[in-house]
Amino acid sequence: MSQTEKCGYVAIIGRPNVGKSTLLNSLVGKKVSIISPKPQTTRNQIIGIKTIGSTQIVFIDTPGLHKAEKRAMNRYMNRLASSVIVDADVIIFMIEALRFTDDEEMILQKLKETQAPVILVINKIDKIKDKSRLLPFIESIKTKFNFAEIVPMSVKKMDNVNLLEESIIEFLPEGPHFYPDEQVTDKNERFQIAELIREKLIMATEEELPYSTTVMVDSLEEDEKLTKISAIIWVEREGQKPIVIGKDGALLKKIGTLARKDIEKLLGKKVFLRLWVKVKSDWSDDERALQSLGYDPTPTRE
Repeated sequence: MSQTEKCGYVAIIGRPNVGKSTLLNSLVGKKVSIISPKPQTTRNQIIGIKTIGSTQIVFIDTPGLHKAEKRAMNRYMNRLASSVIVDADVIIFMIEALRFTDDEEMILQKLKETQAPVILVINKIDKIKDKSRLLPFIESIKTKFNFAEIVPMSVKKMDNVNLLEESIIEFLPEGPHFYPDEQVTDKNERFQIAELIREKLIMATEEELPYSTTVMVDSLEEDEKLTKISAIIWVEREGQKPIVIGKDGALLKKIGTLARKDIEKLLGKKVFLRLWVKVKSDWSDDERALQSLGYDPTPTRE
């Protein structure tokens, strides 16, 4: 007798920089969401799909929820992250060990809108030297919300990732799979390529500049042996162009070289990558500009 199929959407939410994208990649077993030490790296809903026999888990990585909404981009990311709370079948609320900020309090208020089971993940426990401090912290969090499960873990060291997966499966509804069993993300190649370039751009640039930049693939031509890609790095001001390009083009070349290596892994073939830097004034605080650069203001799940 065949096993009953289970499938559902699992939203991963939390404030910026708690490890949501790293968790998604760990659970799926493949890099589907870019990561960096800088907060607000994730700007879109990233779907990662894991099929284990008769069970399919559709993870949704979201931008970090935060109270400060300085620009249109911040408001967009908050809307995006908030939209999954109502519709998800299971919610993973991710926090950092021994830290519970105003942003977390704000997220708890949003969680009161859902009937879905909420699993609290307490990440970065490996950084806590005095582990005796964890239990009182967990007990205090328990008083704030009726969590279905609480899972302390270290995503970086893969501690308790399997335990979390087992908890998720327990709460998934019965139903047919939404995606082919071999599929691991809903994002097309152009999106993934742009994100890989943006990841290297974030890592290579300092302070506020990553938040003023975005990447779009302008053209993609493939044959059996080589893929030719042209991509645009958009900045907000003329003065930012030479920073991204670097002296004699050195920084832009470095970004391109690092991105090309990851893109070749993604596509499984040689890549010729050309990067251009262009200006779209104050794009991150302009709703129309956000839409023109591919940031959908009304995200929906299929």
